[in-house]
Amino acid sequence: MSSALISADQTWALWTILLSCAVFGLWAERTVIGSRLSSAVITMLAAFALSNLSIIPATAPSYDMVWHYLVPLAIPLLLIHTDLRRIVTESGPMLIAFVIGACGTVLGVLIAFLLLPLGPDDWQLAAVFTATYIGGSMNYVATAKAVGLDDSSLLTAGMAADNLMMIVYFLILFSLPSIHRLRSFFPERAVKSPQVTEIMPQQQSPQNHRNNSLPGMTAAFAMSLLICALAFEIENIIAYKGTAILMITLISLALATALPSLMRRLNGAQVIGTLLMQIFFAAIGASAHIDTVIQTGPILLVFAMMILTVHLLVILLIGKHAGLSLPEIIIASNANTGGPTTALAMASARGWQHLMVPAVLCGTLGYATGNFIGIAIGNILKHM
Repeated sequence: MSSALISADQTWALWTILLSCAVFGLWAERTVIGSRLSSAVITMLAAFALSNLSIIPATAPSYDMVWHYLVPLAIPLLLIHTDLRRIVTESGPMLIAFVIGACGTVLGVLIAFLLLPLGPDDWQLAAVFTATYIGGSMNYVATAKAVGLDDSSLLTAGMAADNLMMIVYFLILFSLPSIHRLRSFFPERAVKSPQVTEIMPQQQSPQNHRNNSLPGMTAAFAMSLLICALAFEIENIIAYKGTAILMITLISLALATALPSLMRRLNGAQVIGTLLMQIFFAAIGASAHIDTVIQTGPILLVFAMMILTVHLLVILLIGKHAGLSLPEIIIASNANTGGPTTALAMASARGWQHLMVPAVLCGTLGYATGNFIGIAIGNILKHM
């Protein structure tokens, strides 16, 4: 947009704006209203407003750089503590609930895909929403890149629909234990409370943030660069678009599982990864066209609502017959749809300390597998 106050070739100014939006989102999340929206949504909305007020352009080389470089770099940094062996051995009954919930998500996507007219990008949207409701918003971004969904307006509309439905859905999950008749259908389970701090060392204690060392952060960043370099070389050899994102995920998981003690020494990796994702959300918001968001958003809102409705019904009905408790089902559903952080927060807020570690482990499993399942479902639907 040539009429914008800051033009597309003012690279330094645009990077300042993107990072400022990211900082604003992270700060606003600490407020009462902001905590209900999440830093990602606030960052995206801030950049969206600046773009549609013609302060910054809707397209710029800086945004492309974010998409092509920062997103791949963020994935290894965010998966650095994903020890798959620990997920399998320690998550207990909640792992069963999590798998049931993932199946519910896939079923919901298939039903919604067949019933709703999503346009030419339907299979890509199906892939993205499948990944999102199996492992959280990080999968949204990675899967969108892997399947070539690079329409910024559509991405923003989908993310807006996703986050709006997440707010509603989390309120529903919070309210379910208060329905006494519903609770009577599920068994109660008492489990010894484990310690969660060692599972998510960078999200549980302010003291851990002080332990983030410059050598550790630098090593983590270098490791991420190396993983990305290898993955994109593999993609060039295979010559199949989207291979790099899958290889980045696979290599990251292999390292985190094979060398968990070494990965734990790379302090600050998730902090850097979160920052990179915040900048990405700012770039997405800046690239959005309001007309497309208005035109596309409502159908995506219905799409997300249908998926979550089927997901909840499946995990409740099958979970009941599998002998799972209501708290296990609720936290597993949160881990599916929101990821480990929101699942941990809900378990803590509800006083279910014995579910805090499984919440993190199952949510992390969603991070690890959501991309693959989403891409597989998308490609199946593409050829239908």
